[in-house]
Amino acid sequence: MKKNQIDFITMGCSKNLVDSEQLMRRFENMGYHCVHDSKRPQGEIAVINTCGFIESAKEESINTILEFVNAKNEGRLHKLYVMGCLSQRYQKELEENIPEVDKFYGKFNYTQLLKDLGPADTTSTEGKAFSERRVAANSRRMLTTPSHYAYIKIAEGCDRHCAYCAIPLITGKHVSRPMEDILQEVKELVDEGVTEFQVIEQELTYYGVDLYGRTRIAELIDKMANIKGVKWIRLHYAYPNQFPLELLDVMREHDNVCKYLDIALQHISDHMLTRMHRHVTKQETLDLIHTIRERVPGITIRTTLMVGFPGETEEDFNELVDFVKQEKFERMGAFAYSEEEGTYSAEHYKDDVPADVKQARLDKLMAVQEQISSEIEAAKVGKVFKVIIDRKEGDYYVGRTEACSPEVDPEVLIPVADRRLRTGHYYNVLMTDSDEFDLYGKVQ
Repeated sequence: MKKNQIDFITMGCSKNLVDSEQLMRRFENMGYHCVHDSKRPQGEIAVINTCGFIESAKEESINTILEFVNAKNEGRLHKLYVMGCLSQRYQKELEENIPEVDKFYGKFNYTQLLKDLGPADTTSTEGKAFSERRVAANSRRMLTTPSHYAYIKIAEGCDRHCAYCAIPLITGKHVSRPMEDILQEVKELVDEGVTEFQVIEQELTYYGVDLYGRTRIAELIDKMANIKGVKWIRLHYAYPNQFPLELLDVMREHDNVCKYLDIALQHISDHMLTRMHRHVTKQETLDLIHTIRERVPGITIRTTLMVGFPGETEEDFNELVDFVKQEKFERMGAFAYSEEEGTYSAEHYKDDVPADVKQARLDKLMAVQEQISSEIEAAKVGKVFKVIIDRKEGDYYVGRTEACSPEVDPEVLIPVADRRLRTGHYYNVLMTDSDEFDLYGKVQ
């Protein structure tokens, strides 16, 4: 057990990751040594940033907490703290059922942990060593990603209230960050060597409405793209209803705004879209996809779809499969409906699609997408793309094109034996082969 070391474990989405990074930086400035997602945690203190989005995420968060409770009971951990979405929603229940946790914090009050722990003991040899690692006070985050890219959270919360979604119950109403603050953070990160930015928000196309009376996402991205040193900007997560089409112009006109859009569509059947409270129709969805592809030629669209929502018939599902076959999304994820207490669907609908039917539908939909993805990636063989190198892994350098977001999208594998490459640098790469998920290439 290492004195003054805090092990952070982040569950769920990249928005949680940003919260962890900000907290870690502040603890570093207080003399602690922070380690993120270590395979072998050795610190005397652990902080678990939880996810509470769907049942499987809640189970994973609870299991992780219990693993660290066991470590504490065995004397391998001194203090255990829990923060994030799960404890925001279920703090009272967690406190009653897992009393071994020293304190639970929610989604917005976790900075209280800084006061509760106080500065590190820097009188010990270890404490002195860690205190020497303090960084400039104006550095906001301790990046856990490779040093060349970072996530930029531009807002918190959501006003959409889709029937199945617990996010508004956890994070509350949509709250945008002031544009000046976001742009300043980007400039600071550029000064630290970051060149690629993943812009994230629960619903980024709504950005600015609460602060400025209208959506200003296009203006924000335009200003961000004009900051010297910004090489790539990638957008997550858009909403199809009232999509700000001026954002497409910004994407088309700036070379450093990736031709990539993550837009969750969830379904295509009008029956399902209405029951889900998506406030968009099938035809409006089809028209939007056509407009996006027309105004930003060559764009990569990533979407997320849901199967097994209450009332989904075979006809609804088949309509969804036909939609995927027709639109041929470059990137697609899918999940089976999970009833979440407090949501509209949990209170007003019966979860009437059997679990085995949900799984069968999910398997079929993903099999269709796997074939589409394989064909799309194969079509890239013989072409040259700009690739950023993320890491070296075994016999390959691993990188991504602008069509690939970290961790969720296909990667580009380049043989180490070919030539020496530098992490965080961009290279023109000829694609020589492909499989269902990755591309293989050779630097030109």
